[in-house]
Amino acid sequence: MKAIIHAGVQGIGGLQYTEQRDKLPGKGEVKVRLKTAGLNHRDLFLMSARTNQEAPFILGSDGAGIIEAVGDEVTHLTPGAEVIINPCIGWEKTDQVPVVPAILGGPTDGTFAESVIVPQQNVAPKPAYLTWEEAGVLSLSALTAYRALFTRGNLQQGEHVLIPGIGGGVATFATLMAAAIGAEVSVTSRSEVKRQAALQLPIARALDSHESWEEHLGDNSVDLILDSVGPATFDQYFDVIKPNGRIVMFGASSGDEITIPARAIFFPQLHIIGTSMGSREEFIAMLQFMEQYSLHPIVDTVYPLKETALAFERMERSEQLGNIVIAIN
Repeated sequence: MKAIIHAGVQGIGGLQYTEQRDKLPGKGEVKVRLKTAGLNHRDLFLMSARTNQEAPFILGSDGAGIIEAVGDEVTHLTPGAEVIINPCIGWEKTDQVPVVPAILGGPTDGTFAESVIVPQQNVAPKPAYLTWEEAGVLSLSALTAYRALFTRGNLQQGEHVLIPGIGGGVATFATLMAAAIGAEVSVTSRSEVKRQAALQLPIARALDSHESWEEHLGDNSVDLILDSVGPATFDQYFDVIKPNGRIVMFGASSGDEITIPARAIFFPQLHIIGTSMGSREEFIAMLQFMEQYSLHPIVDTVYPLKETALAFERMERSEQLGNIVIAIN
């Protein structure tokens, strides 16, 4: 089968379009002939951290396709079924949080290939109203956004949520989901182009990351902040969040080290909450939520499998608004 592997050097330069040995599903597994897959920032982080001594592997966490074969003891799935892949392996119950969630596509082989083998519990019926391009980019970003907003952030109708760094999949999914329940949404970006594009989304305002958010928001402070940026924007959060507000952290694109002003936490009694990915229970709930509100992923661009490196270059330059699709079959 054709596949994109990462080997040899760090970063995007280690991507290779190759022929890989086709495999059969084992006990409790299914083999999915992929139609589409999706890029995630996680892939960039994995590539940047690898060394030339590490074994080659197939990247990719998101994907959708058609079941091609099933292993022993698979009873409720049959070849020909259209499915979407849940990339979080082994996390079944929402309240049973693993130390580090196991995710498809690192170190296990992922979805940038013509087929992938996954546990039977990690596929769900493809929502019929979604195109293959939309289904292929849904899973990891939408699951992360759903858990951050609702399980961890407890977002309610009428509340105000701030999403710094609009552009990537999680941020755009979170925007659509929050607006769907009647929350007010504000976003930020360093890019004027992205801020203008974001105004096509169901948001109240798009703020410049480098300007004073407090000045622009005035008395319209926020109940919930979804933080995927880290130190570059963290100081501004305390200027715009309400007492008893929540900061839910799921990423650190500008670095790991932040300074927390203690009095700014305990006097207004703020909550700083961590989250990452999500459980199978939440994955099912997320799909039901998407269908209930007829939400469609925002597709930025589509690249063929052999041009995966070009797709990642676009992501690395932070040019996308929404999700980047890999068309496989």
